[in-house]
Amino acid sequence: MRTPWRISGFIAAAIASLVITSGTSVAPAHAEEAKRPDPLLAFNHAWAMVDRETADAIEHSEYLGQFADRRINTGNDGTSTWTGRYLLGKETYLEFFGPGDAPDAVVGDTGLAVSADKDGDLAIATDNLHELGVDPVEFTQVTDLGDGELIPWFDVTYTTATYDTFFSWAMEYRDEFLSDPRLSFPPPAYEGDVSRDRYNRDRYLDHEMRDVIGIQIATTEADIEKMVPLWRAAGITIRVLKDGGVLAFDGMTTIRLQPVPVEEAGVRHIILALNEPAEEPRTETIGNSTLHVGPGAYALWTFDPVEGSPATRSGGSGKPLHPAFGG
Repeated sequence: MRTPWRISGFIAAAIASLVITSGTSVAPAHAEEAKRPDPLLAFNHAWAMVDRETADAIEHSEYLGQFADRRINTGNDGTSTWTGRYLLGKETYLEFFGPGDAPDAVVGDTGLAVSADKDGDLAIATDNLHELGVDPVEFTQVTDLGDGELIPWFDVTYTTATYDTFFSWAMEYRDEFLSDPRLSFPPPAYEGDVSRDRYNRDRYLDHEMRDVIGIQIATTEADIEKMVPLWRAAGITIRVLKDGGVLAFDGMTTIRLQPVPVEEAGVRHIILALNEPAEEPRTETIGNSTLHVGPGAYALWTFDPVEGSPATRSGGSGKPLHPAFGG
């Protein structure tokens, strides 16, 4: 187990540069464009298919249930179902699956969504993709609230459904979904409010975890090349690293994609902002992952690489392997 001062030093270094690294030293992703306007889209959530031991620990850990607003939900879009473990913050959240919890995905698969906080910004980002020479896929995701009737949930744009282990998409919540009285979302705070803050509600205030401010995902070079244009179109700051990976910064959350062989893919590190500084540093083992909380107002969650993870591919089916997109 790491000593508290070593944990503190690692977190401090990561937060100071807003960069998650694995042997690569770089400047902050936003250093050269500190005055640029807010991006059209920003980090919404990331999902990861982890091993069964880790998935079960995320679901049942007594400490994790106190640390974050944890929810175990089963979704249904009329054609498929998925069961996820959700850790909700103020504007961002995390979603974890174990083997068999989501259609087709296997251990090592990951995904990441960026979303609009104002109605219409997804359409602008989609137009920007066309200008970058990408012919995106667009559709509206639906959901069943339990009465057998499908309703619009969010609009989706992505670059391609052919990938190895990592899939990224852009989304915009539908106002009719957020306004549905059965769901009890708060009223809009401004005209066109389809924000992450409105969707997540304020239950994070009863827990330590506030938001995801950094994430490192290992995936193939091909996936990085295919997914990053979406973030460029969204106005997110991108920096290409010497190892072929990228850093992306949306003003709050830094995303690092690390190029690896397909069998080594998976989530590696997550940095979380806390509502208040931790009174005492704590290290908690959660399956094959380790959560370091504090000292200070940050936490570092590290996931052990899963040896022998099977290679995964969408196979060019035209349908992304995302739990909410019907397999």
